[in-house]
Amino acid sequence: MGFKLGNVNGNAALIKNESYYELSDISNGALSNDPSQSINSLDALSKLYTQIDDFEPSGTITNESMGAPITNSRNCFAVGLNYKNHAEESGMEIPLFPMIFTKHTSCIVGPFENIEMRSDLVDYEAELVAVIGKEGKNISKENAWDHVAGLTVGQDISDRAVQFHATPPQFNLGKSFDTFGPIGPILVSPDEFEDPNSLELECSVNGELRQKDNTNDLIFDIPYIISYVSEFITLEPGDLIFTGTPAGVGATQGKCLKDGDMVSTTIKGIGTIENQCLRIADHSNVSHIPEFLKGKMPANDD
Repeated sequence: MGFKLGNVNGNAALIKNESYYELSDISNGALSNDPSQSINSLDALSKLYTQIDDFEPSGTITNESMGAPITNSRNCFAVGLNYKNHAEESGMEIPLFPMIFTKHTSCIVGPFENIEMRSDLVDYEAELVAVIGKEGKNISKENAWDHVAGLTVGQDISDRAVQFHATPPQFNLGKSFDTFGPIGPILVSPDEFEDPNSLELECSVNGELRQKDNTNDLIFDIPYIISYVSEFITLEPGDLIFTGTPAGVGATQGKCLKDGDMVSTTIKGIGTIENQCLRIADHSNVSHIPEFLKGKMPANDD
C-alpha cells in the first residue's frame, strides 16, 4: 500500500480525495509537519495511509494553499531530449546516453504559483518528476523503484534566449530562474499506480492542447535514469529528477509564453498544476535569438 502526500498551508499532509490529514496530528507527533522531512519515514506514511479512514480530516484542500509537495531538495536533475518525438522536433539526434543537466533547486515552487518571465522566449515543458526517497549509490535498474518516494507533475520552464546565448549552450541558468520549476499538486508513491512506467501526460496553454504523450515513450525510463545518475552522484531523499518533455514545446511552433498565459499540466493519477505567466521585467544583458527560433517568432503586435 502506498500513499498520497501534499503540502497544505506549509504543512505535510496525507491526501485522500479532497481531504487532507496533517502528519503530526494523525501520527500523534511522531512525524513532522515539515514537508522537507516527510519522506524520511516512507513505511510510516504507508501504514498511516492504510488507516486514513480512521482519522478525522484536518480539512479539505479546496481553497487551501498548496505548496511544492517536497521542499529543500538538495539536487534537481533533468533529462534533455528524452522523448524521441521531442528530439525530432528539435532537429537533434536521438541521444545514446541520457543528457543530464541540473536545475537549481531555488527555482522549485508550488503547483499554482505564477511563472515570472523576463523575455519573449520563455517556454513550457511538461514533465513527470520522480522524487528520491532512499539514499543510494550505484543503484541497479532492477532496484531503482525501491529508491523512489513518489511521482509528481512538473514544468521545466525554459528561457530559450538564456539557454542558447552562450557557446556552447548551457542549460542550467536558462531553466533555473526563480519560479521556473513548479511541481505538484501532490506526491504519489509508485505502488499507487497500476503501472508507474506508463502515465498519460498533457499540457495546455489557455485551454489549447500543446503536448500529449505517455511516459512509456521515454527513451530512458526512470530506472535507467536513476541507475545512470547514481553512478556519479549519491542520490539522497528529496532529490528531484525531471524526466523529460514530449513534442509540442512552444519554441518549435512559434508559440512561446506570453504575459497572462495560463499553463495547465496534468498527469493521470497525480493531478493538475496550473501556472499563470507574468512578464515582470526584461533581460538586462541577453537579447539573443537562438538560430532554431529565427523565423518562428510571432510578429510584434505593437
